[in-house]
Amino acid sequence: MVVSNPHLDDNPIIYVNHAFSRQTGYARSAVIGRNCRFLQGDDTSKDAVDLIRIGVAAQEPVTVDILNYRASGEPFMNRLLVAPLTDEMGNLQYYLGIQKELKADRRDAEAELISSQLAEIQSRVESDMSMIIGMVRQQSNNTTVPAEFAALTRRIETLQLLYEEMKLSDTQSNRDSIHMGSYISRLACAIGHVYGRTGVRLNLQIEPVDVPIEVASRVGLVVSEVLSNAFMHAFDRIETGLVEVRLSQLSGGGLRVTVSDDGVGIPSAVRWPSTDTDGGRIVGGLIEGLEGTMQLGRGAAGSVVTIEVPAGASVMI
Repeated sequence: MVVSNPHLDDNPIIYVNHAFSRQTGYARSAVIGRNCRFLQGDDTSKDAVDLIRIGVAAQEPVTVDILNYRASGEPFMNRLLVAPLTDEMGNLQYYLGIQKELKADRRDAEAELISSQLAEIQSRVESDMSMIIGMVRQQSNNTTVPAEFAALTRRIETLQLLYEEMKLSDTQSNRDSIHMGSYISRLACAIGHVYGRTGVRLNLQIEPVDVPIEVASRVGLVVSEVLSNAFMHAFDRIETGLVEVRLSQLSGGGLRVTVSDDGVGIPSAVRWPSTDTDGGRIVGGLIEGLEGTMQLGRGAAGSVVTIEVPAGASVMI
């Protein structure tokens, strides 16, 4: 998966996932800031390139089989889907690229299956990314700022973990729900790995809870914002601490997620979540869309954020 920013010169890549690096052999540092055409080579079909160019110019989704080259120079056939990501006003913000290598001996039926899978993933990604972009429309103008770029990357990777859980659910014939315990556990560990430091421990108390995919995507993004905020700000000038994440099912159905820390706490004079920040707007919009509640508890040490989502929550856009 690749995300590029058409508002910057030559529509450069601003994000690639680990699967892209594995498939192409290019490290992220060698890719960010470049146009995707560096994957093309001498034998790349001009017609395929023209199809991509026309689709991008028209701001329409396009799927094409194109010969690309790995960092080693080895060619591979790539089924590429490119789609525009827009805000709620229909204004172009980013381009999304999803690619899947086609083996030389792959049958047509298998190739068609890949096409349908890519289209399904593209639809899911486009919906979720557009949701974020719609809440923080101006963020596309700040991707060159390190803090904003890091936040955008984290939100994309939060969704990426969800898509991996979707794939696992598919293999278990459970297409309509996500194992939330597995998703939250992986998400918490990933954020702890990136934002944690020596002396700050992460403790998980997770119950098995299944929720619809739409609920999982929004709860996951809320937890990502709250948990990363705890790691980054709760232990300012403190050497040791504890962050806890708890997931449980409510007696009447639905779910409760609690993120707590024993750090410096959020001052009583500070309104949280703040509508003056991108993260605050995202959290507020997501909770409202879930028809859920979020409460902040301030104790003698640290803060406790409790998120509750009712059973059968209907996701409001």
